Amino acid sequence: MKHKIVLIPGDGIGPEIVGEAKKVLDHVCQKYGHEFQYEEVLLGGASIDVHGVPLTDEAMATAKSADAVLMGSIGGDAATSPWYRLEPSKRPEAGLLRIRKGLNLFANLRPAYLYSQLKDACPLRPDIIGEGFDMLIMRELTGGLYFGERKTYEENGIRAAMDTLVYNEEEIRRIAVKGFQIARKRRNKVTSVDKANVLDSSRLWRKVVEEVAADYPDVELEHMLVDNCAMQLVRDPGQFDVILTENMFGDILSDEASMVTGSIGMLSSASLNETRFGLYEPSHGSAPDIAGQDKANPIATILSAAMMLRYSLDLDAEADAVEQAVEKVLEEGYRTGDIMSDGCTCVGTREMGDLIAKAIWGGGSH
Repeated sequence: MKHKIVLIPGDGIGPEIVGEAKKVLDHVCQKYGHEFQYEEVLLGGASIDVHGVPLTDEAMATAKSADAVLMGSIGGDAATSPWYRLEPSKRPEAGLLRIRKGLNLFANLRPAYLYSQLKDACPLRPDIIGEGFDMLIMRELTGGLYFGERKTYEENGIRAAMDTLVYNEEEIRRIAVKGFQIARKRRNKVTSVDKANVLDSSRLWRKVVEEVAADYPDVELEHMLVDNCAMQLVRDPGQFDVILTENMFGDILSDEASMVTGSIGMLSSASLNETRFGLYEPSHGSAPDIAGQDKANPIATILSAAMMLRYSLDLDAEADAVEQAVEKVLEEGYRTGDIMSDGCTCVGTREMGDLIAKAIWGGGSH
């Protein structure tokens, strides 16, 4: 089977971790008889250095022509990088916002899964961890407070600022449908998170989610206020399957969930539109302080590639093989520096990629 994949190496450690994910995908192609055609484009600081802008029209067009996009990390050190002396619309993250909007990527998926081999890295007590947890946070990505009208002004000599939070029923319905569809691929439970006791936007959110739920009688729906959800994530994370929520709440909750897994270097993410198209990237940053040193953990990017196989290319068996290869390598005691513990073997970026790629074929990764 042929598929066109656009690679965006990005900044900092991005080129290293994308390179290892591609290595793993190449082994998937060899084992399962697929052909992936790759095309590379620039985004973020790398694009600024070459083109003077964080995303060109040509790069956007190339991304739109693909079946999926696999991206590394975007941005640099805001304190030292010349990119952050530019006006905000010219900075690396502006390119990221533009590509999300241009590709209509309204659904952001962030899994938070605790590997049994990494339980010691989890900051929660063993009695809270229990048998572990496996949740997915589904965040609406193109609406809400981050995209509403805003202004800073002065009135009667007093400075003030205003941001507006707007959602319409169609924006809510399409993310809810995605949430219920993905719950069917998992454990058939959706926790819709809002602030319906205070916000009109949340009351509409809750009403529309309930309307969508009527079409998915096999999926359990519960509502939870966002402040309670933040508490429950550290009190009993195992209760969650799919958490469905709006943009700002999802931004905050997904970062909280990432830390209860023990390392953000393990966390993948996907951003989807209304078709099967998606952009896949690790949840962590560009870590410019370790760029080019063979220290970065590539697992989050490799797991993002597995999500790409599952959600955009409909290759579930291949996605399972990648996820099982990661677990196998961890079981054998291999770790990058960020997840290193006593008794394990510390490896670099390239060797971790090699080990996982070999484990695709089954058996040991040696």
